[in-house]
Amino acid sequence: MSKHAQQAKQFLRNKKQAAWHDETLWLVREKRDRMAHQVPEWEQLREAAHQLKQYSNSHLDTLLTQFEANATRNGAIVHWAKDAAEYCQIVEQILRDHNVKHLVKSKSMLAEECGLNPYLESHGIEVLESDLGERILQMLHRKPVHIVLPAIAVKKEEIGELFTREMEGCEPGNCDQTYLTHVARRNLRRKFIEAEAAMTGANFAVADTGECVVCTNEGNADMGTSLCTKRLQITAFGLEKIVPSRQALGVFTRLLARSATGQPSTAYTSHYRSPRQGGELHIIIVDNGRSRLLANPAHRQVLNCLRCGACMNTCPVYRRSGGYSYTYFIPGPIGINLGMVADPVKYKDNVSACSLCYSCQNVCPAKVDLADQIYRWRQQLRDTGSESKSKHLVSRGMKLMFEHPALYHTALRFAPLANHIPHFMVENALNAWGTEREMPQFKGKTFEDLYHAETKQRHDK
Repeated sequence: MSKHAQQAKQFLRNKKQAAWHDETLWLVREKRDRMAHQVPEWEQLREAAHQLKQYSNSHLDTLLTQFEANATRNGAIVHWAKDAAEYCQIVEQILRDHNVKHLVKSKSMLAEECGLNPYLESHGIEVLESDLGERILQMLHRKPVHIVLPAIAVKKEEIGELFTREMEGCEPGNCDQTYLTHVARRNLRRKFIEAEAAMTGANFAVADTGECVVCTNEGNADMGTSLCTKRLQITAFGLEKIVPSRQALGVFTRLLARSATGQPSTAYTSHYRSPRQGGELHIIIVDNGRSRLLANPAHRQVLNCLRCGACMNTCPVYRRSGGYSYTYFIPGPIGINLGMVADPVKYKDNVSACSLCYSCQNVCPAKVDLADQIYRWRQQLRDTGSESKSKHLVSRGMKLMFEHPALYHTALRFAPLANHIPHFMVENALNAWGTEREMPQFKGKTFEDLYHAETKQRHDK
């Protein structure tokens, strides 16, 4: 049984929580559909986004150089980081040069990818997550389970208990969502004022203007960058976030929120172009394996991802197994692919967490071939020595049966005998599929039998 199957089994023990998780994410998927249907040119926008990402990723050298020149002209200081270690070191050095001990940070999957928070904390710098979901997880010492909804697995009752313990002035036993939001807001306001520097990620970086664009619903990125006492802002993004122009940006902003949360747009779309008066704006462009991925034609399309999370919201496996069932820090279909790019041996267990229903591929706003890539990863497991031996034996047996019609028909004749096999023999370590499922009952007659009987009956008439 794969690690994903084992951890999914644990998630499913709380049936009520598992059902709530499934229903909640499907609700977000339905909101996405309603929004998409309200835009007549939706499919044209998806195709435009796909083509623009293809263009951007094939012209990274030109666009990134153009961005650097324009950002420098705007007064920003641009840094380049080849990997996670260099990225963390650059951030730490900037903060140390300004004697910063308290950093407020908005949500960034790049920071999560590179392990920024524990690195800074090990160097004596306090990092405060300002996104509410990320803040909740930070206090719980847990990892995000979703790109856009990081704390989707935490119920309001648990949050109420957490806030009572960790936040001054929280009324015990009150788990009303609006009340808890106000409690968090009061707490975070003080933290914003105390912070010496602010850091954000970037949803997009515009080459021809040299600006970074951050999309939020809470305004926390703006609060951090506006209130930090040393007027020091750091923005970091992976090099695939580059877009050619504001015209191109308009295509992506029309798709992003509709795909992510079913909104026409995010509440705040902030453009960071120049440093505050008397302050500094540092922009870090991070590679961390992305240029290597460009050289892989079978999987380079993952660089088209907008990090909207639509693939997670629709994925029947993710919805029913939870984000912590995956071994890579990003779960769901996009996480399966990114994990395999990072380390195909370490994260091989995730490729089984896919039914190949292609729903993820059908909803992706940038038309990333997510399911196709997962299928290709499965074909490559033997090459890396990661293939499940039990699955390989089963596949060989099925291949043998399907290649020999007589053997296939004999198996069909005797298949109903499986109806009488004890349940414990069916649900075992070799059959992860059987967890939380009942095996279907084989009918006494095959489709072929019924077809021939129907044909004979018509002929006799």
